[in-house]
Amino acid sequence: GTDTPLARKVLAPTEWVVDGRLEAGFAARGDAVVRQVFEVTDRNWRCSVGEIDLACLEPCRGDLPNGVIVEVKCRSGTGFGDPLEAITYAKRQRLRQLATSWRRASGLAISSLRVDAVGILKLPGSAPLIRHVRGVA
Repeated sequence: GTDTPLARKVLAPTEWVVDGRLEAGFAARGDAVVRQVFEVTDRNWRCSVGEIDLACLEPCRGDLPNGVIVEVKCRSGTGFGDPLEAITYAKRQRLRQLATSWRRASGLAISSLRVDAVGILKLPGSAPLIRHVRGVA
């Protein structure tokens, strides 16, 4: 159907294994990953359509940065599947709407806008496995 999970559509995500010293909690984990690449401008930004986990700027070689909306999914096990499987077709549509709303409301000058996803899987006794997928929506 049209609600195929994202993780099954992605061929080659970027994967990082980090040292496990990430702070506990959803926002801290997402920020720790995203700050390696982007400048975070907004956390948990809300409007009538819903909420954006992280809104960021990505430096680029042009005059203006790229705007990047980041959906962060964390799991402490695989009982509910890969964290990125929670980003369904409907969720990706909503993220596109949210990205457009954020762009209008932010007033920031950006060259382009995309939606990325970060999946964090923290299994007991191991360092978190972090996957960053660009352009999910």
